[in-house]
Amino acid sequence: MRGTPAASVTPHPLGAALPAVYADDDFTQRFVAGLDVVLAPLFHVLDCLESYFTPALAPEDFIDWLTSWVGTELDGTEPLATRRRAVATAVSLHRVRGTRRGLSEAVHLAFGVRPEIAESGGATWSARPLGPFPGSPGPGLRVTLRVRDPAATDPHRLHAVVAAARPAHLPFTVEVAPLLAP
Repeated sequence: MRGTPAASVTPHPLGAALPAVYADDDFTQRFVAGLDVVLAPLFHVLDCLESYFTPALAPEDFIDWLTSWVGTELDGTEPLATRRRAVATAVSLHRVRGTRRGLSEAVHLAFGVRPEIAESGGATWSARPLGPFPGSPGPGLRVTLRVRDPAATDPHRLHAVVAAARPAHLPFTVEVAPLLAP
């Protein structure tokens, strides 16, 4: 929640807008000066409202609110740069949600590593009817995240990201594994 800065000065003091009969009244001027302190943050926010909705410029606490507003899959512990990138790319990620590419992008955004994705399905063409079906008969998805230190990566977080970005009908498993030696 946005607070009141200590030395906030309003660009539109209420005392100057009062009718002339109150302009010289000391009590009225002090009273509306107290309202100026309350209204000053509102004027400052309205003056730069566009920057609050620009991920690169928005204040950190507002970015946290925007991440929930645009439906990003973050838990709030990510670095500020990652949260800003998540808000900025939310629309493009929603366009590919439920696809292999969307799943890969979501995991990469959350962990900084591209996952290995194995799907059960496939597509093929045959000149004859009743040709063999590609892939395995049972639906499934396996996501493997290869990192330097598997103990430092939260598998429950990976599970949550994959659950949110996978095709809705597809059962899945996740695994955090060490990097393969070259």
